[in-house]
Amino acid sequence: MSNTKKTFRAKENAEILSIDIGGSNLKAAILDHKGAVLHEYIMIPTPKPATPEVLLAAIEALIAGFPGYDYISAGFPGYVKDGVVKTAPNLGTPQWTGVDFRLMLEERLGKPAKLINDADMQGLGVAEGKGLELVITLGTGLGTALVMDGKLLPHLELAHHPVTHDEDYDQYIGEAAMNRIGRTRWNKRMVRVLQILKIVVNYDKLYIGGGNAGALDVPLDSNIKIISNKDGIRGGARLWTTP
Repeated sequence: MSNTKKTFRAKENAEILSIDIGGSNLKAAILDHKGAVLHEYIMIPTPKPATPEVLLAAIEALIAGFPGYDYISAGFPGYVKDGVVKTAPNLGTPQWTGVDFRLMLEERLGKPAKLINDADMQGLGVAEGKGLELVITLGTGLGTALVMDGKLLPHLELAHHPVTHDEDYDQYIGEAAMNRIGRTRWNKRMVRVLQILKIVVNYDKLYIGGGNAGALDVPLDSNIKIISNKDGIRGGARLWTTP
């Protein structure tokens, strides 16, 4: 199965295991080829430290009671290229660099797999396909994805761009920062971040998801929408069904 190609498309009526790997939680559901949920998603804490083998074992435990499926989609919290993990800043281990986790999923679970950045998968799940759409996820760190007219653009790790003289976005508005400074100050920081993204990206629509999206308590423009993890996990179907 190691020759699975990025351009391969799922067969009609395929059932897809969609996995969302987060720094805090691990989630999975089974979708039909249009993204409808066939087996409601369930969630467990992400193991710590989450080495590749430990994470793979956690995924197996998570889906142990799931019915059968044809394909696997997984969103990963880091930079992924052709199924190979390049960075995993929010998993607390340096052992991920250069790991072909797509191949590991295929070999352990016995089905063709695709692996992309987790925010990218959310982007595929929620994008309406009109103009430039930006997705950000607020969780352990900041995830970002850009979609143009329904097509996923090359991934940018905007979270690691400096936002102050000594902090990047992960450090500035990540979960650790919110816990340290409190929600009131965190929301003030989010106002600044949203203004920066508006000016820099010039998006047509912005979607905000992730576990900390519910902590937002600031006025939002009419072209900004709060999304849920359930919305994003549907991107696992589009990963196999869009060219």
